Amino acid sequence: MLRVLAILACIWASEPGSVNGDTDADDVSALNVLYSSMNSPGQLTGWNASGGDPCGQSWRGVKCSGSAVTEVKLSGLGLNGNLGYQLDKMKSLIELDLSNNNLGAGNTIPYNLPPHLQQLNLAQNQFNGGIPYSISQMAALQKLNLAHNQLRDSLSDMFVNLVSLGTMDLSFNFITGDLPESFSSLSSLTILYLQNNQFTGPIDVLAILPLNELNVANNRFTGWIPNQLKGIDNLKTDGNSWNSGPAPPPPPYTSPPGIPSNPVQAQGSGGSNNPSDGGGKSSGIGGGGIAGIIISILVVGAVIAFFLLKRKTRKFSREDHLEQDQPFASLASNELKSINLASFVDTAMFKSATDATTFQPTSASLKSPPTSRQNKSYEEDELSKRMPVMKEKAVPIRKTMYSVADLQLATNSFSLDNLIGEGSLGRVYRAQFADGKVFALKKINTSSLSRQSYEGFIELVSSISRLSHPNISELVGYCSEHGQHLLVYEFHKNGSLQDLLHLVDEDSNPLSWNTRVKIALGIARALEYLHEVCSPSVVHKNFNSANILMDAELNPHVSECGLACLIPNADYRGANHNLASGYNAPEVDMFGQYTLKSDVYSFGVVMLELLTGRKPFDSSRPRSEQHLVRWATPQLHDIDALDKMVDPQLQGLYPAKSLSRFADVIAICVQPEPEFRPPMSEVVQALVRLVQRANVNQRVLAGDAQDAIRRTGNRDA
Repeated sequence: MLRVLAILACIWASEPGSVNGDTDADDVSALNVLYSSMNSPGQLTGWNASGGDPCGQSWRGVKCSGSAVTEVKLSGLGLNGNLGYQLDKMKSLIELDLSNNNLGAGNTIPYNLPPHLQQLNLAQNQFNGGIPYSISQMAALQKLNLAHNQLRDSLSDMFVNLVSLGTMDLSFNFITGDLPESFSSLSSLTILYLQNNQFTGPIDVLAILPLNELNVANNRFTGWIPNQLKGIDNLKTDGNSWNSGPAPPPPPYTSPPGIPSNPVQAQGSGGSNNPSDGGGKSSGIGGGGIAGIIISILVVGAVIAFFLLKRKTRKFSREDHLEQDQPFASLASNELKSINLASFVDTAMFKSATDATTFQPTSASLKSPPTSRQNKSYEEDELSKRMPVMKEKAVPIRKTMYSVADLQLATNSFSLDNLIGEGSLGRVYRAQFADGKVFALKKINTSSLSRQSYEGFIELVSSISRLSHPNISELVGYCSEHGQHLLVYEFHKNGSLQDLLHLVDEDSNPLSWNTRVKIALGIARALEYLHEVCSPSVVHKNFNSANILMDAELNPHVSECGLACLIPNADYRGANHNLASGYNAPEVDMFGQYTLKSDVYSFGVVMLELLTGRKPFDSSRPRSEQHLVRWATPQLHDIDALDKMVDPQLQGLYPAKSLSRFADVIAICVQPEPEFRPPMSEVVQALVRLVQRANVNQRVLAGDAQDAIRRTGNRDA
C-alpha cells in the first residue's frame, strides 16, 4: 500500500497542472513585461524577463491561488521605470502594492490595470498626469492609495461604479478642480484623505457619505463645511478658504420703495424713529455730532486719496521700467487655454442633427495649461535628443545574426522583384529563407550610417531589440558585415495602412468603421508604449501610414521605431520631406525639432486618413483641399460637414456618435501649439472609451476578420 501511495505521489508531483507549476500564461506574460519595464531589477529574486513559473518558483512578492496570481506586493524596494502595458491580463489579481518606490518618473499611471483589483497602492512614487479612467471599472475595489505622487489633473466623473470602495487616499499631489458629483456614489467610503492638493469649490458632495475619517486640509476649498461632516471625530479642514457662519445665508432681502431693508434695525426699542410720529422723540444727533461726522469723513477721504495717489505713481514707475527692459511684452498666461482630452471626449460636444450644427466648446472642456512636464515646449523637451531605450549597461542582443550571403540568397540578390518598399533610411525587401519563413529585410543606406561606427550600430540594434509591444513591428535579426547594415523584421502580408486606404480597387474591400477604430487604438497604444513605457522615451519622428503595417487580422504594427536617431534633426526634415509631406507638425517644419508632441500631431494626421480616406497632401485636388489638416480642421466640429468628410468607401455605415468622438480626438491631436496636444495615454483612454460606448467589443471586432480573410485571399491570388 505504501508503495502505491509513493507512486501516486510521484505522478502527482510530475503533473504539469499541479499547485506548484504552470502559472497562467497571461499572468506570466504580464509579469515578464512588468519586470522589463522596471528595468529588470536585481532585487526581484526569481523574476524573469521571459517565461518562468511565478507560482511554482516563488517569485519575490508574488502570491498565487492554484495557477493564478492573486497578489503582487513589492513595496519599498527602490524600483524604478514603469508598469508595462499588460497588467490588464491579470484577471485574478486582487491586490497590487508597488508603493514607496521610484516608479513613474513623471509618466502617467497606465490605463491597462488589472480589472478585478480589491486593493491598489501606488503611493510614494513619481506618477504624473491624472487618474486613469480604467479605475472607474473596478467594481470590486476596496482600497485605493495614490498619495505622495505628482498627479495634477482634475478628477473626472469616474466614481459611479466604485460602490465597494472603503478607503481612498489622494493626498500630497497637485490635483486641481472641484470634487466630481460621482463622489456621492461612494456609499461604502469611510476614510478619505484629500489633504495637500489644489482642490477648489465646495465639499457638499461629501455630506451624505458614511465617513469616519476625513482630511481636506491645505487645499483651496470654499463655501461652508456641511453640518453632517462636523460630527466626524477625525476631521481636518484647516488651510482652506471656508466661509464663516453655520450655513449659507438666504438670498439678500430687497425691500420695496419706502420700506426699510432691515425691519429689525428700523424698529427701535422705543418705537418709531420717524420725527413725524407721535412721542416727540428727536433723532438723537445734535449739531455738534453732525459736524464731527463731517470732519471724520473728510479726514478718512484725505487718507484714502493719499494712498491711491501714491499707489498710482508707483504703478506708472514700474510700467516705465518694464517698457525699458521688455520692449516686446509676452502674452498673459491667462490668455492661453488647453483642453483636457478626457473631459473633451466625455462632454457632449455636439447638439443633435436638428439643432445648430456649429460646435461650441463647453466651459468644462477648457482649463489653464498645466505646469507639469507635459506642458514643456518642443524647445525644452530634452527627450528628442536621446537615443531610444539606451541604458548604461550593455545588454546582449537576443536576436539572430545573419550573414550577407544568407540575406542575398533569401532575396535573390536583392532583386527588384522582392522590393516591397523604400523609405528615407533605405529599401525594404521580402526575404524568404530555406525553411519557408518569410521576413521583411531593411537595407539601411550607407549615407544614413556615415556617422555610426560598427559598435554604434550594434548598440542601436541592442536598443531596438528591447522594444516589445503587440503593435510594434518586431525585430527578428540583423546583419553587419562587409560595410552592409541590415535589419530583419517580421513580415506582414497585408502591406501598409497607406496601401489599404489609398490603393483601393474594384477587387478590394474597404476598411469598415469598426476596423478603422481598432487600427487607431492599436497604433495609439504603440505610441503610448514608446513615449510613456520606454525609458528614456522614444520619439518616432517618421510616423505615417506607410510605416504602419497590417497583419492577416488587420492589426496594426508600427515600423521603423527607434531608427530616426540615425539622422540628426537638421538633416532629417529634408531627407524625409517627400514621404512625410503633410505629417509634420508645424514646429518640425519651422525648426526641424521632433518631440513626443510632434509624434502626437502625426498620429492625428493618420486618424484623419482613417476618417476621410484622403492623403495628407494631394496635389491633384483643388488648392483649398490639398493639405488635409488645413482643409479638415475647421470642419471637425460641424456635424453636417463631418458627414461629408467621411471616406465615401464607408457608404454611410458608421455610428454618428462614434464618428463625432473620433473627430474630437483628431482635433485635440492636430492643434498647432505642441503644448496643448495631449500625451498618448490620454488619447488611448479616449479611444478605449469610444470603443466601449460604441459597443465595439472583441466579439464585434472579430467579425471584421472577414476583411482580413478577403484581403489575404486577394493578395495570395
